Order: sequence, then C-alpha cells, then structure tokens
Amino acid sequence: MLFITILSLFSFSEIGLDTGKLHIPYADKITHFIFHSVFVFLGSLAVRERTRGQIEIKKATLIIFALAIMYGIIIEALQYTITTDRHAEFGDVLANTLGAFAGLVSIRWLFSKEKPLKWKF
Repeated sequence: MLFITILSLFSFSEIGLDTGKLHIPYADKITHFIFHSVFVFLGSLAVRERTRGQIEIKKATLIIFALAIMYGIIIEALQYTITTDRHAEFGDVLANTLGAFAGLVSIRWLFSKEKPLKWKF
C-alpha cells in the first residue's frame, strides 16, 4: 500500500524521469485496475490469515473491497489537493472499482468451486 501511495502521489517529472517514447493507450487505467485487483485478492487472504479463519472469505472480501474503493477515492482526492502535476480523474476511480471487483470475483471463484481451495492452519 505504501508503494502504491508513493507512486500515486510522487511527481516523476520533477526529477527528470522520462516515460520514453512507448505510449500504451490507457496504461494508467490498466495499472489502476491491476493494483486494486491484487489489493483485494491479497488483502482478502491476509484478513483470513490474520484472523485465523474466524472471518469468512465472503466477509473478508467485502471488507477489503470497501477499503480498496475508499483508498482509491482518497488517493484521487490527495492528487487533486496536494500535488501540482498529478490530476484526479473519474476514470481512475472507475478503473480502481472495476479492479477491486475483479479481485473480489476471482478470490470468491477460487473458494467456491466444486472443489474449492481449503483454508488450512
């Protein structure tokens, strides 16, 4: 989370880092999607691990899903208020939300198949 926060609020242009001539359309939206998908996936597993399985995977995914969406909105608000060359975008919030939803669906899929992954301690 600290890594994502730093990348989201740090200005790379101030230190002269060039992004190069490679331009991938919507690369920032893809990055937002992937970060938040991984956030929910790993976060759900972390909640289950930290609580020793006392919180069901469905509840853990909902908690982390809500946290991921709130985190994404807070980062966008911080970009709008405290940075000079970073911009808050609704598209980023949408990509964050879709990524979080993809993480939620993937973790639930893994634990709800006919032979789901078992949580062993």
